[in-house]
Amino acid sequence: MVKAVSKRRASKEEVPNEGAPGDYEKQRAERIKENKERLHKLGILELTKKIKTANAPSKKLTPRITRSPAAALSTDPPRRSFRLKDKPPVSYKEQRIPKADKISSEDVEIDIPEGENPEVYTEEHEKLLGDYKNAWILYVDGYDEDGQRIYDPDNGKSCHQCRQKTLGQRTECSNCKIVHGQFCGDCLYTRYGENVIEANENADWICPVCRGICNCSRCRREKGHAPTGAIFKKVKRLGYKSVAHYLIKTRMHSDQEEVSSADSPSGKSVEPFTEFTNTLNFTS
Repeated sequence: MVKAVSKRRASKEEVPNEGAPGDYEKQRAERIKENKERLHKLGILELTKKIKTANAPSKKLTPRITRSPAAALSTDPPRRSFRLKDKPPVSYKEQRIPKADKISSEDVEIDIPEGENPEVYTEEHEKLLGDYKNAWILYVDGYDEDGQRIYDPDNGKSCHQCRQKTLGQRTECSNCKIVHGQFCGDCLYTRYGENVIEANENADWICPVCRGICNCSRCRREKGHAPTGAIFKKVKRLGYKSVAHYLIKTRMHSDQEEVSSADSPSGKSVEPFTEFTNTLNFTS
């Protein structure tokens, strides 16, 4: 045991002398010097310097090009033709013309073919035109979330004007009390300038058929007049409340004798008009 302890002490005392910092640094410096001399003889140092300089990114100053605002925004490819190089490029972009706030009557054309009988109205017809307090919102009542009309053969009701059996509100005529007195909200508003809600609130409301001013395609053919087609947007631009207002006010005549009995699909004369105007109250 004494011998083992003495050996350990001796080894501990020898380690500092062998690993002295001064001797180690000297040996390291000599080895580095020898390695550099070997690399220099082999030409490896010069080769590595050449490779580094060749791969180094070259910093070149590119001249700054000033472009005009038109050239900067242009996405057209540059012209290669010397003949067209100096000429401005042709633009094929569509130019949107802003819509005028007010469209004159000369810009709106309404072409209704002539029928067998002349279409003439009097002041009595004008008195039968309807009105509304609140404007009706189109394409909502009887439409689904996608803006499509809801057709229902079981629960739907037919409209005398468009003849569509869809859901939604319908009018009830106090005079005839039959199907041809039913009008949907959109047709009553666009074709006669009335609100279906206000019409149903009026117990004395009379349908356009009984008033003799119906302008649906079937009634107009029975009177000898040609169908009007979809002209609501056009008459609205001209300042008229509905198609009925446009037809009657643009075809007014002071002489009642020229108005034939065909103005009513039932064949009645002009006399019942005054009777209906005494009972109707469109704005109530």
